[in-house]
Amino acid sequence: MKPESFIPLLLALMLSPLLPGVINRTKALFAGRRGPPLLQIYFDLWKLLHKGAVYSRTTTWIFRAGPMLGLAAVLTAAMLVPLGNFPALIAFPADFLLFAGLLGLMRFFTVLAALDTGSSFEGMGASREVFFSALAEPALLVALATLARQAGSYSLSTLLGQVAGGHWLHLGPVLALVMIALMIVLLAENARIPVDDPNTHLELTMIHEVMVLDHGGPDFAFIVYGAALKLWLLAALVVGMVVPATGAPGLDLALVMGGMFAVAVVVGVVESVMARLRLAMVPQLLVGAGALAAAAFLLGLK
Repeated sequence: MKPESFIPLLLALMLSPLLPGVINRTKALFAGRRGPPLLQIYFDLWKLLHKGAVYSRTTTWIFRAGPMLGLAAVLTAAMLVPLGNFPALIAFPADFLLFAGLLGLMRFFTVLAALDTGSSFEGMGASREVFFSALAEPALLVALATLARQAGSYSLSTLLGQVAGGHWLHLGPVLALVMIALMIVLLAENARIPVDDPNTHLELTMIHEVMVLDHGGPDFAFIVYGAALKLWLLAALVVGMVVPATGAPGLDLALVMGGMFAVAVVVGVVESVMARLRLAMVPQLLVGAGALAAAAFLLGLK
């Protein structure tokens, strides 16, 4: 195990809450506001971890275990994702299948905890979450399979670096379609506009936020931190496609970190210039992402 393989995991653990901060500051800039501090989520996590949790008498151990198990799943997924030219802590052939499965497992535990409350609102949000994820996951898997085929490698630690190295010169349209599909999946999986509004407080339109209404204290801190980690990991896939390796570790790290924050800025711009889609149109967007990934896969066969 190489020492540099710990870098992606350590950076994800330390810096993932920065991405929502960059998104919020970008949105505030577009709105002409000062916006929250860049480190606001760190303050929120510290405050939540020092609070107590209140549990309904109708909930069981599933409600309490859901946030912890979800965070454990995404932490395991973080060990599989490289960051630019830095390999992941764990790498093996077809590890991208395990990565997608771990993200699905995180969602499964969150949905179970929401259903355990017996709330009709949380059940409605859980139903929407499962339905939309069933459309987003195929797009993610086909996009990663396309990258694996073009790179000739089936491990995330090698296929992303090989794609960014020189494939854009002769496979530009294929990789562009994959990148668009991954960006749509990133927005959907992280409950961002145009799929969901993370700042809304209207239960009838919420998807992810309505599932965690009854969580508080450390449990809610686990959910917030896990969501930031998932945003970081999906952004790392997009950055890994674009940022090539230069051979200089310091420069590579600077380019990768610039790419990560650039993805956050793009998400903030999208949320600033677009409105949330009607719920009936969200499946069309996700099916479109799957169609783009499938088209890229077919184009890559030629």
